[in-house]
Amino acid sequence: MPWRTLCVLCAFAPTLLPAADRPVDPTFLYQQLSQAPFEASDLTTDTCRYRPLFAAGGVVKGVARYGELVLNPKGKCKTVDYAAEEQIYYVLDGKGEAIYREQVVPIDKGDFMYFAPGSDHSASNSSSEPLRVLIMGFKTPKDLKHGIPVKLPIANELEAELQVVGNHPPTTLYRLLLGATTSQRDLLSVGHTVTSLFTMEFAPGGTNHPHHHAREEEVYILLDGEGEMVAGGGADGVENRRPAKPGDSYFYRLNATVGFYARGKARILAVRSVYPTQ
Repeated sequence: MPWRTLCVLCAFAPTLLPAADRPVDPTFLYQQLSQAPFEASDLTTDTCRYRPLFAAGGVVKGVARYGELVLNPKGKCKTVDYAAEEQIYYVLDGKGEAIYREQVVPIDKGDFMYFAPGSDHSASNSSSEPLRVLIMGFKTPKDLKHGIPVKLPIANELEAELQVVGNHPPTTLYRLLLGATTSQRDLLSVGHTVTSLFTMEFAPGGTNHPHHHAREEEVYILLDGEGEMVAGGGADGVENRRPAKPGDSYFYRLNATVGFYARGKARILAVRSVYPTQ
């Protein structure tokens, strides 16, 4: 599609994970949020516009949709209901309302919420300023057995503790926002295809060392700051550092190398989801 940039390089390198070597698939997609055109969608109205960044097709398998929803002041979107797709909304800027099973829930910057497959939902904006929401959708198995929460699962990113995770350096602090239903560490443990939604806050010169995932697709969007995004190359990532500014978004196929090197302070929102096997 014209709004995607596809890079396929031929490279193999060992993973950074201990005691495990596997080939790197250097396939990724890039998009700059501010340059993505608005397109018609299931949600679109005269006051509710959507611009897709990534969507299922080609190398994108489990991610059904990923893009920005922009609501004008006093705007409202159409109601949607996906039987085999779970969605996450993350409020980039502004205030408004999430409409969930006829409930009207106030939402604000930094709020994130989960819509289970089969749940009616929409968004509106009763404020006098635009509302910008990142929409993330993920395919779920058609035979998935699950319950639809009575109340909307919602939290704000600032409720999550800033922490060092695993072997990552202390120059990068994480807020663990949403995970799988089995998660014991995230604010919301509700995902089926989604395995992790989190933010990374980088100190000047901080890094998320180049690595790759054998079973998951991943999307990064740089929210604040500048640096160099690692995309698609060998395990050290040196040959594939790309200058990054706010709004730069990357889709990583499983086993594509991913990482980031901050210049000053920076913040990234990341989401991982299981690569479908059917």
